[in-house]
Amino acid sequence: MRRLPRQPGAAAMTASTVSPNTASSGSQSSAITDALTYAVVRVVVAVIQVLPMDMGDHLCRGLAVALAGPLAIRRRVIADTLANVYPTASAAQKHQLTLSMWHHLMLMICEIAWAQRRLHLANWTDHIRFRGNREILATSLVSRPSVLVSGHFGNFEIGSYTFGLMGVRTLAIARTLDNAYLHRWVERFRGAKGQLLVDKNGCAPIVDQFMREGGALSLLADQHAGNKGLWVDFCGVPASCHKALALFSLTNQAPMLALYTRRVDGRPLQFESALVEMVDPLAIDIDERSRVACESVESLTHWYNRQLERIIDIAPEQYWWLHRRWRTPPPRIAKRFAKAKQCHTQHNTSPGQEAQAA
Repeated sequence: MRRLPRQPGAAAMTASTVSPNTASSGSQSSAITDALTYAVVRVVVAVIQVLPMDMGDHLCRGLAVALAGPLAIRRRVIADTLANVYPTASAAQKHQLTLSMWHHLMLMICEIAWAQRRLHLANWTDHIRFRGNREILATSLVSRPSVLVSGHFGNFEIGSYTFGLMGVRTLAIARTLDNAYLHRWVERFRGAKGQLLVDKNGCAPIVDQFMREGGALSLLADQHAGNKGLWVDFCGVPASCHKALALFSLTNQAPMLALYTRRVDGRPLQFESALVEMVDPLAIDIDERSRVACESVESLTHWYNRQLERIIDIAPEQYWWLHRRWRTPPPRIAKRFAKAKQCHTQHNTSPGQEAQAA
């Protein structure tokens, strides 16, 4: 089809429709909206900070009932995820897990707000108990780099905050928030005890320099990596993983530690921070577990996903089931996993390992 000739003056008309004054007005409106949003958030946080913990807990339980019922935020995502991960669970069990998850998330927000006023060097032992702390500190406080992996489980923000209290300097990779005021506030909270924050876009040079200086890289390992990621079996469902996590460890000869910080007995500001397992690329000659895990990017990616599964099993209600961790894999990947699942019924290997070998 022949393209119609461009009308004279069309370019001028188009240019005039978006004048500098209009763009400036839109920018000012966005800045005002961001500032108002930030102000509302800070007021809410200020109210939470003065609440007694038992009152905050009761408030969170009420909000959880609303979020799991009438409001039903991300209902479809949660329902689909639980149906895939727990196919034999009853409707009542899935609803109870959803309700408990929302209570956990609301209480997590309160705990983050309470942390700077109620959790410090003089009283942290009243709120946190450690398991494997000697291994964690021995690895993180030396000049050698390390990679600390966790997931959207428990209160990972308090975990990072606690590491700062211990004097561990960490670097986290995250997306810059659209609201600049909120982003700077989050940076101040995370940086209050020494955690650095870098945007995920173009972060490679910063991470490399940080690792060369012997820093501890702190990562949430359960992030969707898109169709081009490394697909593995995670909780019985195909999931795409970033290869960079394993590469950070292997290329820098840095030990990888699987960690979690979970709430104990449902009590506000009562946590257990623990090391689940550690592998070390420099220990492959003396440690069989490290030799197998650190053989390749694929094997190390499988290893940390197995550790995350173990962590979730400890307290399933403290995992973010609303997090879109699982997406529909490309047809060729789905076919490979379907074939691996058939093989899994006859062999004693995980479907993810079978799929990787296929």
